[in-house]
Amino acid sequence: MPNSISQVQPPLEFIPPAYNPLVMLGCQQILPGWLRFKTSISHIQAENVETLAELFHQFQNQKIRFLLAFRHPNSDDPYCLGQLVWKLVPQAARQKGIPLQFPVHSHFIYDRGIPLWAGAGVGWLYSSLGGTPIVRGKIDRAGLRSARDLFANSQFPIAAAPEGGTNGHNEIVSPLEPGIAQMGFWCVEDLHKAERTEKVLIVPIGIQYRYVDPPWQPLEKLLTQLEIDCGLPPLDSSHKANLSTEITDLQDKNHNFQYRRLIRLGSHLLEVMEQFYTRFYHQSFHPKTSDSTEVEIAKATAGDAENEKFITARLQALLDVALQVAEEYFNLKPKGSLIDRCRRLEQAGWDYIYREDIKDIAALCPLERGLADRLAEEASLRMWHMRLVESFVSVTGRYVQEKLTAERLAETTLLLWDVLTRIKGGNPFGRPKLGKQRVQMTVGEPISVSDRWEGYQTSRRLAVAELTQDLQSALEAMIKS
Repeated sequence: MPNSISQVQPPLEFIPPAYNPLVMLGCQQILPGWLRFKTSISHIQAENVETLAELFHQFQNQKIRFLLAFRHPNSDDPYCLGQLVWKLVPQAARQKGIPLQFPVHSHFIYDRGIPLWAGAGVGWLYSSLGGTPIVRGKIDRAGLRSARDLFANSQFPIAAAPEGGTNGHNEIVSPLEPGIAQMGFWCVEDLHKAERTEKVLIVPIGIQYRYVDPPWQPLEKLLTQLEIDCGLPPLDSSHKANLSTEITDLQDKNHNFQYRRLIRLGSHLLEVMEQFYTRFYHQSFHPKTSDSTEVEIAKATAGDAENEKFITARLQALLDVALQVAEEYFNLKPKGSLIDRCRRLEQAGWDYIYREDIKDIAALCPLERGLADRLAEEASLRMWHMRLVESFVSVTGRYVQEKLTAERLAETTLLLWDVLTRIKGGNPFGRPKLGKQRVQMTVGEPISVSDRWEGYQTSRRLAVAELTQDLQSALEAMIKS
């Protein structure tokens, strides 16, 4: 949520899916114009679409049930998925002579928090398109029950992002959450109970974005703006001249110069945030802050492995401290990965803001209402530390250093923009557009959940873990360099 909350709110209600074919048809008509004028996407193409067309055919003939498990690098991914299902699949079906009943559509699972910052109208739209919400930080029985029922019984398949949220990277797949695998086994279980014979599949969908033209000039402008925001003086031409003598090509020198600017920004931001949490939140850091940021930058630019490890350790320590500050307020013990801790903090904050223990907020006396408002306001402010970690968690200098491309540099620079925007109190969902992009989608080979049912009955935990890992490997294999 981009803005803090200062007043107590009624409990979060479950938004039931209410598929409306007229709304879907309207969105189908609007999508091409939306892609053209509201996004940076210039073209969407997909591989192996005929496989997905055949799966829809089998689904409609009650042979299979399936879930589309799509990569989630970008907030524009739902539009790409809509283009795939609504346009590219019917197109491939016609070309291959695969008979399909219309409409070709899918339900989808979305984060219940989206309508909180995007507006109630988005909640209505998602519901009308057949979307079903899930609260990520707790056992959301209503959300799980709805998704489970749609997977097993709806007239359409269902789609979900197993990474749980966007990570901002086209060539890194975040660790997958086990919920998608578990849903697959629940679907098999529900079909067995109903004495139905459909086979249950999970279909990996790869999504990658590539700039039509490398956006070096917009990147330089964005880096300059970030330097100004951080109070950093510009690097003069002597820094470019001091780059390794092994780099002789002027273009390569310029690209490395922009990378050096990015490293300097990241190191400066680390140092400032370490001082912030040390001074005002009385935290200590291990390893300690380096005394020479310039030395760090030079070593990282040269690819010094030990220094990269040191910067990574500093970043992990900073994220850990930021979460501890929020966890201490909510009386939570650090448990699980950084993302797991973020989800638990989000739910703890929502419990203080969206009060299920208050039946009627309007009936509260002024004293009780004032205390409830102060609690909600402080919870919202404490959640800011968690939101900062959400923006920062995917930042890695090694990702750019391994392959210095415009795409990787842009992705990491935009993640730093997210962090600075949150710190400044701006809207992190209004990211700058650096240039037109083309999208490459890949339909992977379906993974059979039904074939793993016997193993699931023997060891549920192991079966879910193995299916999750196989899905992770499938999504990573579809990444094209």
